[in-house]
Amino acid sequence: MPHFQPDVLAVLFDRDGTLIADVPYNGAPELVRPMPTAAAAVGRLRESGIRVGVVSNQSGIARGLLSHGEVRRVNARVDELLGPFDVWRICPHGPGDGCACRKPRPGMVLSAAAELGVPPARTVVIGDIGADVEAARAAGARAILVPTPVTRDAERLAAPRVAATLSEAVDLVVPAGAVR
Repeated sequence: MPHFQPDVLAVLFDRDGTLIADVPYNGAPELVRPMPTAAAAVGRLRESGIRVGVVSNQSGIARGLLSHGEVRRVNARVDELLGPFDVWRICPHGPGDGCACRKPRPGMVLSAAAELGVPPARTVVIGDIGADVEAARAAGARAILVPTPVTRDAERLAAPRVAATLSEAVDLVVPAGAVR
């Protein structure tokens, strides 16, 4: 499968189920566990000069299950283990709130790309469900799906690119051994 390099300037990751193991409505930093290959994959992007960020729906805030502070502490733990990330965007809204930021809408992707000074067309979003892919498409960015047990077959089939691991996803952006 062809890779995106050399025109990609930024990669935005989904958090739960992509960078870290999905613990529903996690407000406890001690429960943060990086996904296999996450540290190496993110590190390879940084070494290649590609900016990295996180775009994450956090509806637990709207549902009253999490506070903004708990989400910040979990994100800080992700930064300790895998970061630092150049940009973080979270959507605190619920599915029915009608906001522009909640994936599959493009708001977080557009906002993160703008903060990085990178056109969405030169940005890749890596996530584990169809909402991540759709947010990328809606923003004019590219997408790679890294399926987990919660990924539906229809989401796999609809994704423009699918990788088995984060490391394989990064291979599509920066092939192993490539130098930028």
